Amino acid sequence: MIDADADALADVAYGIFEHLLNARLRTQGLYLFSLVEGESDFRSAFEEVFADFSAEYPQLAGALLRRCPDRDTIYAMIQKGEGVVPSKTTQMYWIVQDAPSSPPDAIEDERAGKWLIFTEPDQVDAAWRRVRDATVAGTLGISAKVSTAKPNPDSRDTRKVIYVYTRDWADEGDVMRVREKLRELGFTDRIGYKRNIETFAGEYAAKGKKVTYYSA
Repeated sequence: MIDADADALADVAYGIFEHLLNARLRTQGLYLFSLVEGESDFRSAFEEVFADFSAEYPQLAGALLRRCPDRDTIYAMIQKGEGVVPSKTTQMYWIVQDAPSSPPDAIEDERAGKWLIFTEPDQVDAAWRRVRDATVAGTLGISAKVSTAKPNPDSRDTRKVIYVYTRDWADEGDVMRVREKLRELGFTDRIGYKRNIETFAGEYAAKGKKVTYYSA
């Protein structure tokens, strides 16, 4: 139980740290994914954020360093795609990318909903890159997230899933605008749209039960 608790704490620690790193970079007009994919040096920002993180959350920083030998290891891990490339991410269950004008908690609103794109593990990196880039460009929804290579005990499928969020499930025009944009990005198979209402209620698809609100 102690090992499980320590592992869970390290998961939380890494998620918070990478969130802080992304936020710091955004204040400089930068994205972590573009720095990683461009093989750029972001060590100074990394060190600044880790120092702040350690000062504000010493217990979490300790948990993270018990999992990873040192800061060099964590930095190298991110350089190789941790938190950026789904197939190379093992510290977090999800990678999230908000649209520039969207508040971070927008996807938690009860009126929000998302298109669900299921893809095979060997195709998820390319699929995520298309969705992520369109989200950052402001031409898709308010946010997107993708499941990673970290084994998720709650997963019901061996495939990976990408969620593409819209602000209001009742705004059918906007919901279908996002669906059309996804077609332009190559997602032409029929996909379903699930409202947060059903997600928050813990309702999931089962035999004879449909929980998607739109399908297109």
